[in-house]
Amino acid sequence: MSDSKPAHLGVEHSLGGKRWRLRGDDDRLGLALSQRFGLPEAVGRVMAARGISLDSAEAFLTPSLKEQLPDPSHLRDMDSAVSRLVGAIQAGEIIGIFGDYDVDGATSSALLSRFLDLVGGKARIYIPDRITEGYGPNAEAMRLLAAEGIKTVVTVDCGITAFEPLEAARDAGLDVIVVDHHVAEPRLPAAVAVINPNRLDDDSPHGQMAAVGVAFLVAIAVNRGLRDAGWFQQRSEPNLLALLDLVALGTVCDVVPLTGVNRVFVRQGLKVMAQRHNIGIAALADVARISETPDAYHAGYVLGPRVNAGGRVGEAGLGATLLTTHAPEQANAIAERLDGYNAERRAIEATCLEEAMQQVEADTTGALAGAGLLLVAGDGWHPGVIGIVASRLKDRYNRPACVVAYDGDIGKGSGRSVRGVDLGSAVVAARQSGLLINGGGHPMAAGFTLNRSSEAELREFLSKRIVEDIGPEGIVAELGVDGNLQVSGATVAFIESLEQLAPFGAGNARPRFVMPAVRVMKADVVGQDHVRCFLVGEDGGRIKAIAFRVVDTPLGQALLNSGGVPLHLAGHLLRDRWRSRDESQLVIDDAARVQDFSS
Repeated sequence: MSDSKPAHLGVEHSLGGKRWRLRGDDDRLGLALSQRFGLPEAVGRVMAARGISLDSAEAFLTPSLKEQLPDPSHLRDMDSAVSRLVGAIQAGEIIGIFGDYDVDGATSSALLSRFLDLVGGKARIYIPDRITEGYGPNAEAMRLLAAEGIKTVVTVDCGITAFEPLEAARDAGLDVIVVDHHVAEPRLPAAVAVINPNRLDDDSPHGQMAAVGVAFLVAIAVNRGLRDAGWFQQRSEPNLLALLDLVALGTVCDVVPLTGVNRVFVRQGLKVMAQRHNIGIAALADVARISETPDAYHAGYVLGPRVNAGGRVGEAGLGATLLTTHAPEQANAIAERLDGYNAERRAIEATCLEEAMQQVEADTTGALAGAGLLLVAGDGWHPGVIGIVASRLKDRYNRPACVVAYDGDIGKGSGRSVRGVDLGSAVVAARQSGLLINGGGHPMAAGFTLNRSSEAELREFLSKRIVEDIGPEGIVAELGVDGNLQVSGATVAFIESLEQLAPFGAGNARPRFVMPAVRVMKADVVGQDHVRCFLVGEDGGRIKAIAFRVVDTPLGQALLNSGGVPLHLAGHLLRDRWRSRDESQLVIDDAARVQDFSS
């Protein structure tokens, strides 16, 4: 599965083992965009490569929640859910919120809890333990909530395939409302309402939303229902935009496409986050030493892993508790604990990753790596880190990767996918075929539980499905680039122009440029295994650069031992504001030797 266009600069096999692919090919549209909106031509080309037309460009550059927020009632069952929740609030019921233990689940749970608090409702959050309860609703937890006197439960970021547990919930007298975004089946769970833009019978154009985005629409709809019922005649109506920091955090961390309404959620939500109204997020930012205005990188790679750490190796409900607390002392204490859990998670992850890679490297028969799929398994691996390990393997070997942690004969698995492969649907199909105890997900990620005896058959089943997605030629490792950029053009002003296209993430990749034929004037090792460089371009321009975690790779060695031989360098630009400076810096992702590809 590769692009039919020639490799950019002829680079078919870079030092990182990738084929360089030029994103987009409509230079006329790029020029027209740059001229109409007063942008550098390179920025116009980036927009064109992201599918931005002349008609949609203004909404992309200045996204408006007012213009792009969908009517919540367009989702099936929304009005039924609103009726039940408005009635519960009016009756003073405690509403149960059953959330997943990841960031999307924690932010969705916190959003609905904070919303209910703002409108005078009552909430009780329940986050299952990853190890003892596993993913999604379980019958015992549902019965526990019913025994507490709860009559209504909202599941967030889970529930769409929880058929038996939600039947048990119904039998226990609970009215369940499912708020989810994962791949659905024709059969729906027993519930008062099932709100999911990815229901097979829902024609919503917003299936890319994370669960927290769907939960935000639920809050808007319930707020409207309360207004219509006269609820705010005696109390102030809340400003729901204040909840967008949670929407931004969950949306970025669930790696859903940052397009359409998601882009607006994140763009506006990051502005709310910068105001530090949520003391839990503020405490976590402080403990993580975020000193600048938060962006999507901070949400996805700094805050998110810490929120996640409780569910991975610590206490499952800590993230949701942090995001809902109004007590600064409690927020600071939880933030410190989550930071500690995150350090523990990194150590456990490193051990698991090393063992998984040893399995892959020692596999000379290809048994672990089926056609297009990598599936490894181990006894005693921590289920809380296997998703991250799967992501690392996916990046390293450029193929969908699944990691299974066995406890006896039962394994918990997590998978991560690559562009063009819908892993979630493949896992759902495997469950429907009887190969899994349970399982589900979305195109880029999935989770499942299996019996050890089914492992080989599961590998074969998933491999066959993936080959159908990618075609017989297999997956070609590629690096997307947005064209060439001379060193002298990498100015702070140019970076400011690029920042108008943010937030960057899935579906809106951070722009990556090739600096052709640059020379490394100086290079040294910083930190544990990063390489810092000072570069000179063909045009005489100078820039500093860094490549992360590359010392023992061909890329790192080429930078450290270039001998003045020019290299094509691919990477993205950042502003370096360290110690009051404001300079450009290239973060190097890949390189190719010029002589290897010169004609």
